[in-house]
Amino acid sequence: MKKMFTKVFSAAFIMAIVLTGFAVKAQQTTLASATVLKKVKKDTVAKKDTVAATSSDKPAAATVAPKPADAPRELVRRLWGYAFGDEYYAPHVAPSGLGGETNYNGVPSNRNAFQFRRIYLGYDYDIDQKFTAEVLLASEPSANTGTAAGTGVTASNGDNLVDGKMGFFIKNFDLRVRNVWNGTDLVVGEMSTPGFALNEPGTNGPTSLSETTWGYRFIEKTITDFHKNNSYDVGASLQGTFDPSTKNFGYVFMIGNNTTSSLLSAANANTGFYKIFYGDIWGRFFDKHLSVDIYSDYAPTAAATATIGGQDHSMQKIFASYSTKPISIGVEAYTQSIANGVTNNATKTPENATVNGLSIWLKGAISEKWGWFGRWDSYNPNTNFNSADTYAVNTNYGSYNPNYKETFYTAGLDFQPYPKIHFSPNIWVVNYTDQRATTTTGYTGPDHTLVVRATFFYTFGK
Repeated sequence: MKKMFTKVFSAAFIMAIVLTGFAVKAQQTTLASATVLKKVKKDTVAKKDTVAATSSDKPAAATVAPKPADAPRELVRRLWGYAFGDEYYAPHVAPSGLGGETNYNGVPSNRNAFQFRRIYLGYDYDIDQKFTAEVLLASEPSANTGTAAGTGVTASNGDNLVDGKMGFFIKNFDLRVRNVWNGTDLVVGEMSTPGFALNEPGTNGPTSLSETTWGYRFIEKTITDFHKNNSYDVGASLQGTFDPSTKNFGYVFMIGNNTTSSLLSAANANTGFYKIFYGDIWGRFFDKHLSVDIYSDYAPTAAATATIGGQDHSMQKIFASYSTKPISIGVEAYTQSIANGVTNNATKTPENATVNGLSIWLKGAISEKWGWFGRWDSYNPNTNFNSADTYAVNTNYGSYNPNYKETFYTAGLDFQPYPKIHFSPNIWVVNYTDQRATTTTGYTGPDHTLVVRATFFYTFGK
């Protein structure tokens, strides 16, 4: 039934997009040349016998008339990029079985190194007033490299190449059709999802989701990103506002492959037969000080085995932040259901897993160039966990491990000597608590990963 629903829904959505495309009238874009109104002031100073020349006799500076509301916008053709990384010291790193989703998984304790964690190189190109293309190359290397299974060759645990060098991959490559109807854009290709990262100034897309409002992605991902919710995917989306003139309220609906940038085998049952559906409603209130975002997704996937049966996962999330000059606060809470995500080894039956996560952050300004931030996250991978039992993982969602609760902390200072340049001393800590009984084989006592970092972040061209 789920598979049939997916097929019908996908067909209907794609048909709607096609019909919308045919309905869009071809628009010729004629850029109105800027009209400059010049006003020359001449002041004559009368005197009895002579007229003295003064500086006021010179023409006044040219005055540019304000653009009318319906004037064509300036076309953008822009190369841009940013990078962040650290000089880090890791006095203690939890065993590799803990924190598989972290950047420091498998790094030996007392490691001290310089590392880029992300490098972006993008190009934005307005084809005309109606159509915009975007390409983004990303390199997001891990602090650790491992051995590729069955190869005996050192290969990537992040975006490191086989020889250990950093490599780029295509993260965004999409086409935006502006205002397919008033206040709504159509986007097709590989793009950011509305899970947390979508940030599209100058369009009908949102600019107030959790990653942008947190503002410290160069310190750490948001909680749903940390635990592997899709930040980008290949598909099609409608990004709209309910109030096009003010853009305080809007929505995103997207259908994607649920493969991000991965090229899965054509024989893979999750390629071409199943899709993920993303939905988001956002709003800004009280003169844009309060931002609220409500998000949901649903992804049916192929059965792991005939015994386990059909699988799917779905997330429901709410995010709210309040921003003022002295201090800003944000709260992000989500729950996620993973159908038949684990098998209870005692009963030999598949069970659903329910994930809960909560993130709270604060940030503020100390002076014009100095700021501060702090954040606390709580993560429970399976609220249905019975400490007397053990579980086998069925789902391939992220780096899912049902055994360990996690508590994350980070805090630091932010020095901004020039706009878009940051230097940030900070601490980064994750505590792990095993949910299994202490008498269970494989039980791991409480442990943690602690990293002290001097982080840098800079942006150019944007």
